[in-house]
Amino acid sequence: MSSEEYKQVIVIREDLKMSKGKTAVQAAHAAVEAVLTIIDSKRPDWIMWLKRWRQEGQKKIVVKVKDEKELIAIYDEALKLGLPSSLIADAGLTELPPGTRTAVGIGPAPSKLIDRITGHLKLL
Repeated sequence: MSSEEYKQVIVIREDLKMSKGKTAVQAAHAAVEAVLTIIDSKRPDWIMWLKRWRQEGQKKIVVKVKDEKELIAIYDEALKLGLPSSLIADAGLTELPPGTRTAVGIGPAPSKLIDRITGHLKLL
């Protein structure tokens, strides 16, 4: 087994001032969608990352960005690095207008790769 560590990072916009419940739901959407992206991709490297992450206990970190511009920049960087990622747009049924981009999920992937993009962000 590799000594490499794996994790998933969820990035949340702090400018939206979502309730705790809404924030939790958006984080869950981002986490699940990123994993489904891996499964749907059928990419052997991503599938291996997912398996290792599950074996290690499914480490997740939730961090914050100040606004939509920063959220999109993080998402774009993750895609450029070839990491499984999800960008969540709210359905608009409760607190936010439809299409509001709320969260990004990155990984599971090697921690050292994700840290290149999110290592500077503060915990939520």
